Amino acid sequence: RWISSKKKKKNGKKMVCSFRGSVSHGLTLELGETVQILEKCEGKSRDVMFFPFVSQGIFPVGYIHLKKAVVTNRGQYETVIPLEDPIITEVTSTLQEWSVLWKQLYVKHKVDLFYKLRHVMNELIDLRRQLLSGHLTQDQVREVKRHITVRLDWGNEHLGLDLVPRKEFEMVDADQISVSDLYKMHLSSRHSVQQSTSQDGGKQRHGDSCRMPVPHHLFVNLKSFTYNTIGEDTDIFFSLYDLREGKQISEKFMVRLNKNGGPKNPEKVDRLCALFTDLSNKDMKRDLYIVSQVIRTGRMLLNDSKKGPPHVQYRRPYGCAVLAMSDVLQTISELKEEKDFVLKVYTCNNENEWYQIHENIIRKSSTKYTAPSTNYGLIISLQLLRGDMEQVRRENPMIFNRGVAITRKLGFPDVIMPGDIRNDLYLMLERGDFERGGKSVQKNIEVTMYVLYADGEILKECISLGSGEHNISEYRSFVLYHNNSPRWSEVIKLPIPIDRFRGSHLRFEFRHCSTKDKGEKKLFGFAFTPLMREDGTTLSDESHELYVYKCDENTTFSNHALYLGLPCCKDDFNGCPNIPSSLIFQRSTKETLWISTQLSSTKLTQNVDLLALLKWKAHPERVMDILGRLRHVCGEEIVKFLQDILDTLFSILDDNTDKYGPLVFQSLVFIINLLRDSKFYHFRPVMDTYIQKHFAGALAYKELIRCLKWYMDRSAEVVRQDHIQEAMRALEYLFKFIVQSRILYSRATCGMEEDQFRASIQELFQSIRFVLSLDSRSSETLIFTQAALLNSFPAIFDELLQMFTVQEVAEFVRGTLGSMPSTVHIGQSMDVVKLQSIARTVDSRLFSFPESRRILLPVVLHHIHLHLRQQKELLICSGILSSIFSIIKSSSLESSVQEEVEMMVESLLDVLLQTLLAIMSKSQSQEAVRGQRCPQCTAEITGEYVSCLLSLLRQMSEIHFQHLLDNFQSKEELKEFLLKIFCVFRNLMKLSIFPRDWNVMRLLTSNIIVSTTQYLSPALHKSFTDADFDFKVWNSYFSLAVLFINQPSLQLETLTPAKRKKVFDKYGDMRVMMAYELFSMWQNLGENKIHFIPGMIGPFLGVTLVPQIEVRNIMIPIFHDMMDWEQRKNGNFKQVEAELIDKLDSLVSEGKGDENYRELFSLLLLEKIEQETWRETGVSFVTSVTRLMERLLDYRDCMKGDETENKKIGCTVNLLNFYKSEINKEEMYIRYIHKLCDMHLQAENYTEAAFTLLLYWELLHWEERPLREFLHYPAQSEWHRKEGLCRKVIHYFNKGKCWEYGIPLCRELAFQYESLYDYQSLSWIRKMEAAYYDNIMEQQRLEPEFFRVGFYGRKFPFFLRNKEFVCRGHDYERLEAFQQRMLGEFPQAIAMQHPNQPDEGILQGDAQYLQIYAVNPVPENIDVLQMDRVPDRIKSFYRVNNVRRFRYDRPFHKGSKDKDNEFKSLWIERTTLILTHPLPGISRWFEVDKRELIEVSPLENAIYVVENKNQELRTLISQYQHKQLHGNINLLSMCLNGVIDAAVNGGIARYQEAFFDKEYISSHPEDTEKITQLKDLMQEQVHILGMGLAVHEKLVHPEMRPLHKKLIDQFQMMRSSLCHGLPGLDKLSPACSGSSTPRGILATHSPMSPDSIKLMHRHSPLNVLGSVRHSSSSLSSHTSSETGNLLILTDSMMEHPEDLYRMQVGYIIGSPSLPDRYRHNRELLMLLPPHRDRPSSAMYPNMTENGQPTNHQRALYHQVIGPCKPCSDPNLSVADKGHFSMHFDAFHHQINELPPALPARSLRKSPLHPIPASPTSPQSGLDGSNSTLSGSASSGVSSLSESNFAQSSSEPPARADTLDSMPSSQAWTTDTEEAESPYLPVRYSVSEPEVLDPLKPAPCRSHSAPLGLAPALPLKPYLREGCIPEEDLRPVPRPMPRKISQPLLTNKEEQAKVAWEHGISEE
Repeated sequence: RWISSKKKKKNGKKMVCSFRGSVSHGLTLELGETVQILEKCEGKSRDVMFFPFVSQGIFPVGYIHLKKAVVTNRGQYETVIPLEDPIITEVTSTLQEWSVLWKQLYVKHKVDLFYKLRHVMNELIDLRRQLLSGHLTQDQVREVKRHITVRLDWGNEHLGLDLVPRKEFEMVDADQISVSDLYKMHLSSRHSVQQSTSQDGGKQRHGDSCRMPVPHHLFVNLKSFTYNTIGEDTDIFFSLYDLREGKQISEKFMVRLNKNGGPKNPEKVDRLCALFTDLSNKDMKRDLYIVSQVIRTGRMLLNDSKKGPPHVQYRRPYGCAVLAMSDVLQTISELKEEKDFVLKVYTCNNENEWYQIHENIIRKSSTKYTAPSTNYGLIISLQLLRGDMEQVRRENPMIFNRGVAITRKLGFPDVIMPGDIRNDLYLMLERGDFERGGKSVQKNIEVTMYVLYADGEILKECISLGSGEHNISEYRSFVLYHNNSPRWSEVIKLPIPIDRFRGSHLRFEFRHCSTKDKGEKKLFGFAFTPLMREDGTTLSDESHELYVYKCDENTTFSNHALYLGLPCCKDDFNGCPNIPSSLIFQRSTKETLWISTQLSSTKLTQNVDLLALLKWKAHPERVMDILGRLRHVCGEEIVKFLQDILDTLFSILDDNTDKYGPLVFQSLVFIINLLRDSKFYHFRPVMDTYIQKHFAGALAYKELIRCLKWYMDRSAEVVRQDHIQEAMRALEYLFKFIVQSRILYSRATCGMEEDQFRASIQELFQSIRFVLSLDSRSSETLIFTQAALLNSFPAIFDELLQMFTVQEVAEFVRGTLGSMPSTVHIGQSMDVVKLQSIARTVDSRLFSFPESRRILLPVVLHHIHLHLRQQKELLICSGILSSIFSIIKSSSLESSVQEEVEMMVESLLDVLLQTLLAIMSKSQSQEAVRGQRCPQCTAEITGEYVSCLLSLLRQMSEIHFQHLLDNFQSKEELKEFLLKIFCVFRNLMKLSIFPRDWNVMRLLTSNIIVSTTQYLSPALHKSFTDADFDFKVWNSYFSLAVLFINQPSLQLETLTPAKRKKVFDKYGDMRVMMAYELFSMWQNLGENKIHFIPGMIGPFLGVTLVPQIEVRNIMIPIFHDMMDWEQRKNGNFKQVEAELIDKLDSLVSEGKGDENYRELFSLLLLEKIEQETWRETGVSFVTSVTRLMERLLDYRDCMKGDETENKKIGCTVNLLNFYKSEINKEEMYIRYIHKLCDMHLQAENYTEAAFTLLLYWELLHWEERPLREFLHYPAQSEWHRKEGLCRKVIHYFNKGKCWEYGIPLCRELAFQYESLYDYQSLSWIRKMEAAYYDNIMEQQRLEPEFFRVGFYGRKFPFFLRNKEFVCRGHDYERLEAFQQRMLGEFPQAIAMQHPNQPDEGILQGDAQYLQIYAVNPVPENIDVLQMDRVPDRIKSFYRVNNVRRFRYDRPFHKGSKDKDNEFKSLWIERTTLILTHPLPGISRWFEVDKRELIEVSPLENAIYVVENKNQELRTLISQYQHKQLHGNINLLSMCLNGVIDAAVNGGIARYQEAFFDKEYISSHPEDTEKITQLKDLMQEQVHILGMGLAVHEKLVHPEMRPLHKKLIDQFQMMRSSLCHGLPGLDKLSPACSGSSTPRGILATHSPMSPDSIKLMHRHSPLNVLGSVRHSSSSLSSHTSSETGNLLILTDSMMEHPEDLYRMQVGYIIGSPSLPDRYRHNRELLMLLPPHRDRPSSAMYPNMTENGQPTNHQRALYHQVIGPCKPCSDPNLSVADKGHFSMHFDAFHHQINELPPALPARSLRKSPLHPIPASPTSPQSGLDGSNSTLSGSASSGVSSLSESNFAQSSSEPPARADTLDSMPSSQAWTTDTEEAESPYLPVRYSVSEPEVLDPLKPAPCRSHSAPLGLAPALPLKPYLREGCIPEEDLRPVPRPMPRKISQPLLTNKEEQAKVAWEHGISEE
């Protein structure tokens, strides 16, 4: 049961798994889509899914996840907004958008970006998962969001998507912030995410931008110390060393290792690491080295066990290692992980130089140290960290969990943090000088040091050898062997508690370490030094020379007072000269110890002056001097004691105000300015805390105000103003002290002296205004004073607000800002300072109060206005304006904002427009903007001001616009304003102010523009119409509107559905809004519309081409309006017509417009024009434009797509003809001529290119008129241009081998050259002409084939739709190839299966139908073709060139059929197609202009056949008589044999039987003359044959005499039969009538005339010119040539008359008559190519009866595959029958072997063929598509057809070489052989195989080889009897290519002799 889901208000449902919806009513859902559950039932839900489409269905409930969400806009279009972090929502939607684009990257082969994007998407999914987990801290969440936004922005940028403006990582709402802020967010988002978050919403404060420098920290981790020679405990010290300064800059990091190399403390395994902290940028640039010193603890000498007992341990130097930071810094800076390094440990050659071993290693002084073995050294890892320590701890918790040793710098870091308490004394044990003491060798001296308190107690754990180890109480130095002047240079850190520092001292004890057996350490002296001097200062940071006092090993120091009274150093000795000599300790005058100290303490000072200040009461008389010396105290000392110093100063001030006041004021100014230093900047909070909590100077304000005023008042007099400037810089904190002091005083006195305080502040501000009003141009010092005052001034506002109201403070500030001189009276530097001060005022808290803005805004705007008017300091001004707009936007709900906007409009709008125009003009010329102090990007300034202008316009309401327009004093002012604002708006759209991906900004800009235009258009209409009409303003308005509508960002159709909906919901379609405005304003023009004709036609046309139906409906009627107004004025609308056509071409070629537009244009305008008086011309014009659009759209679609050259060329021809014939636009016509020419050249259609260029040539004249530069032609005379064109055309005709067309042009040029006496050129052109004649006679040319193509259906382009064309095929292109090419060009097309004219359903169908078949050219030049002696090469050209008429035939029966002789009723329907232009021409195809249909009677057909054969015989015999053919006479033999043999065996008897019958003559009295003509032709044929035999007898070879005898005998029989039949019209004898079962065999082959060498399917048999075009061995040859294209007839396909007509195809058939049962009324279908999936014919019908083909099938097969000759010739020999059987069998065998996967090859019973060569031609659709099926079944050419191998009568006799003797396995050539073999085969005879088999020569490759095929093999005997064993079936030969006009060479005579004898014996 379905239960309704009630809980759908708070939850959104997201798909967590895609569901394919494969169940019934299932809803297909993708991962991440939103659904709403309506009902639930047993685990499934029925839901509705929201955007992008709404549908219902069911899906498993487990496929969704419920999420909390808010549903808005409830209903069909409701929106679900998840209640989650917005950035998670953004990631989700972005990933969905990217996923589509990501897949497209792969398809477009952008593999690199594909893999990068995949990586980023995976990262985003992981980051999103982290956010959703809810387990992150706030800092981690912030960091994850930062990473997410960086990746989102990266992906959007690389995918070309929109930039997302952000604030705090989240997308901002453009409605909630000002345009200026939005602009800045776009900028920051583009630059970097970090930048966008660091600017606090895009607003930066002007002023002290002191930024804390980021410290660096070096992490060092000791991984191992590999050594093999020490075997003792070792201490390893790491420190940072500056080579340039020669000193250590850090503490030491100490590692203690045992003798095995492991940590001495087991807890420190893998924890030997340190962090060297607080390295500044300056430090990183120093010449730093990591120095590692190795000190061993053990014997005195490592490899001498005798030196000292083993129980005594000495610290002894061992080795040193060095690593240059410069070598590794870049590596570790780039990595975010540890990087390992190996340090070699070098040993010192001389211990005396141990103190400088690291320097020697760095300087590579290799003589002073020894290199280690290869496996010896330290392995450390380094990592560089950045940020303050808190950040580093937060980001790298793992490092600090390892117990890292914090190792600090010696001294303070660059930035001293207020809470950083430190009290470290660093002591360096430098060196000592000691006496030998009577020893023979020098001592081994060890120094021991203690820290002792005043009471003599040794301080515990106050000595540190290095970080990483615990502090110790006793320090022992390392021992240098036998050295009385040791140099240790060892640094020790003394972290002494501050309370123990005073009174403590250091004691150094010196011992000699004996190496004798006892190993004693004998004390021989000591030295000491106190840590603090008597004056309270600590030990100074310098080197100290300490006295050494003698003592012995028994000395005890229990009474430290005994030596503390002694002088410790030279300075101390000078202080107490009277020391008694009887003391216990005597000083050793020759022994000295040097130490140096460095104090790093925040509590102790070494400065005497500072100590004196803090203790001023001890010496009150020195106060003046002490205060004066404070300026010389180090800043570090001052900030350490800041609070104490301030307390001291104010206590001095309270003590004597008059006396000490100025000095205290100066000291206070000095300290305040000290905190401005970046090093101490972070002590400002300490100062603030002091003022708020610790400051107690309640009376101080009076003196501070007095001193401050005194300083300011003196600024006009004093020359040196350094002290005044310092006071000005300290103004902020001085006011803090003043205000806090007054608050304390007021609190203490209950508000007494309030008036006096206010008066003093007033006076102080008067002094401030006085300082600012001074003219500083003559005084540079005064400029600095004013600048310092202006910089500090805005900082005092917050302090004043504690004591005064907002209005009072605002008045103070207004007076101050108003006192500044105008920009013209001060220098540029002061300009900047003044504006910066104003900027900080605007950014201050004071300006956020509406009460203060009302006071301050006028003066701020005044200054900005002055600067903008002079174009000075534009960047700063834009920042101020941006801040103002940001504040106003955030306060826009307050009532006062309207007043402020009004002020800004009055002050700024005009000057903003002026500024923008100036900037834009400069940006176009790429000049820097004047007035900038630093080079800024002009585009950035432009963007700033555009955003300011848009912010202002956005804030303006209708009232503001009304006030603005009312305030103009004159129409000229209004006009100027409108022109400016329209110009700025236009520039906004024309110039790239905002980048393409700033779509949010672009859409908001468009919205503001359209709103502003709506406010301004009424003023334009009201003020500038009728009498006050102003063309300039109106034109500017129209241009703006047109540009606006055409903006790319507004074309919603280009957006994704989601983005389109988002934009539409927010703004609507702004194009429609502007279109309504535009139309409304056009209507308001009235009579003035005529001013915009034709100027606005092009722009308006561009608007109407926008693909928005509403915009088109609004705008298209304007063209009717334009036509109407021009008709009224001029009586016609020629201007509108001309302009519309011109613009339409360019706009459509730019990609605008579509089919819907064409229809709408026509519909709307025709509807409007219906009512007009000029209706007729209007309709004609609209129709013409509509037709032009059809062609232009087709042209564009062809050009922009991957269309074939044919489509592009056809489209261009169509457009070209239209421009010429219909609208007569010569310039457009010429442009398209050249476009078409270029296309032809690209396709290598040189002849067509020549004809195309000839069109332009014909437009020119042989005149000297100058022509302008045009296209690629230079400026030149018309004569020269025509000459150049002529040469180019001739060149193209030459390349296209159409020399006959080039020769007239050569003559034309020759005439011109001759008339100009340019004999050099004349000679050149004459030679070229002669060369062309030579080419005609010598070079071979292919005759093309022609195909008729019909394009039916509405899916075709206009230039093809429902039209038929005749196409000139390419070289070697036959019907099958052409058909495939056409289907390739139109992949969606359906091939029609018949040649009938299509019905209306097909013509109007929403599909594409192609109808293709071959047609035959009807030559125009008949005379040339009828001349006997004209070479065939010349005739060949005229047969197929300059042809305009083409025809094809269809046979049919008229009346009742005669069963005995069906030729009596077999008629031919002849269709002639007449083209618009002859071929070849400017295209390879032309449209059919008209059709002519005639019917040819059977008698007429017979006449033509016999006449053609007679002509052929005459030509051939004539050629032999005149010895044009000499040598071998095989051609003549074959021709005579073919005719005589066929006639004798009854072929011609069918004509006699059909037409000489008494019944026929009586029933057709009108044919008497034709019957007589046929008789005459037959008798003429007998006469010609007699002549031929006479010639043959003269030339025949002796060996061929038997053949000649046979011919004579048969000729006698033929003559007697004719003599018997003709006079009395008697019936032919049975011997002559033949049999209905074809079993003839081709005995001989006759040569073809030059006219008939072409493939037979091209020309109609009844063509009167056919006699020169066709030939065969029969009288009926010509008829057959038209019967191509029928492939296979089965037993059910013979009733149709066409089938009988096809009996004429080969006169190898014994009798053309067929049994009745084979007759039918169906035609055969053309087979489609097997590889195309198209509507195909039915499968092959059953072709055999009982497994064998029927006799009539064999006959019909042979008609198709065989010689392709007409059957109307009765002269067919009986011997031909057997040959046919073989041929059929071969074909049948291949059919049976065809795989079943070729349905397209099947035959369909259909009235006509699909794509026949012609309805009656044997051209096959199998051509070239299958090696077996495409043999002789193609193109009506049989491999055994004698007609294919005839020889031109004008050529030499053919050679006797033949391939007939080849075995069957070698008889068929491959495709490659076809392509390579340039000649047609010559066949002589086919007979019994036994005769030729023994020869078995190799396949012939001689020049006589055919262009593709070897001859068929002889038949086996049983084939004649009609039995066809399957195993002996032969493959079908491949089709014959077209003839090349080249003579055929003969075959070898020996093979010919055998062949002919074999043929005769067979008979």
